[in-house]
Amino acid sequence: MSESKRQQKFSRLLQKELSEVFQRDIPHLLKNTFVTVTNVRMSPDLSVAKIDLSFMLAQNQAELLQNINEHKGEVRGALGRRIGKDVRHIPELVFYLNEAADYASKMDKLISGLNIPPAPEEDEEDE
Repeated sequence: MSESKRQQKFSRLLQKELSEVFQRDIPHLLKNTFVTVTNVRMSPDLSVAKIDLSFMLAQNQAELLQNINEHKGEVRGALGRRIGKDVRHIPELVFYLNEAADYASKMDKLISGLNIPPAPEEDEEDE
């Protein structure tokens, strides 16, 4: 089932504002790591936001995700200060690690490591 327009609009708002929160309001939680909010999925009643995060230049991504989850209240508070006048309730935030970039890098290494023989050249005598 696809998201309603209301869910999509709220997801885009949260994605934009959470990016700002991580860059400007709580950089101390990230230890000089660049965080990208790759996707936000909203529950139908807009009470829960499932947020996919991608970390660049991070040695231990799981540790960073755990740190963000431990300070979830601080993240939610900073988000509330940004969008509190526009929305009725600040949703519960659930963070996930987006492993798509790691998966793409792994697949790229696998593909580049394949030994593919060149295609045989066709003779031009058939014309």
